[in-house]
Amino acid sequence: MNKLDQFDKAIIRQLQKNSRISVTELADVVGLSKTPCKVRMDKLEQQGYILGYSLLVDRAKLGESHIAFVQVTLSDTKTKALEAFNDAIRVIPEVEQCHMIAASFDYLIKVRTSDMDSYRKFLGETLSNLPFVLQSSTFVVMENIKD
Repeated sequence: MNKLDQFDKAIIRQLQKNSRISVTELADVVGLSKTPCKVRMDKLEQQGYILGYSLLVDRAKLGESHIAFVQVTLSDTKTKALEAFNDAIRVIPEVEQCHMIAASFDYLIKVRTSDMDSYRKFLGETLSNLPFVLQSSTFVVMENIKD
């Protein structure tokens, strides 16, 4: 990978703020003309610095305002067990994020559901049935300050 210069970094920062910004506007903000800006954007995508573009939505308006963080401990942490858990967790729609952690537990998972009842159902019917799950501990979010 090539080292990023100030223009590349500025392009990435601006696209993180507003991925729908036009190339013309982006070029003006970062101090380039339109064509070099577009060439740099394409290069950043090709080199894997920009992985994609996403849409932010109001999750509460969609009925998904309940957030919980879950510590998960597995009964086995050999490669095949980790791969089985990873494959299973990736396809669960309620799981917004999943991170393997170097701690007294193995994974930290961010789960989003509509309410406590739906979270309880998720915990009892989905999470606890994943491969190699030994135990979990839930931390319910009282207020979302910053995403």
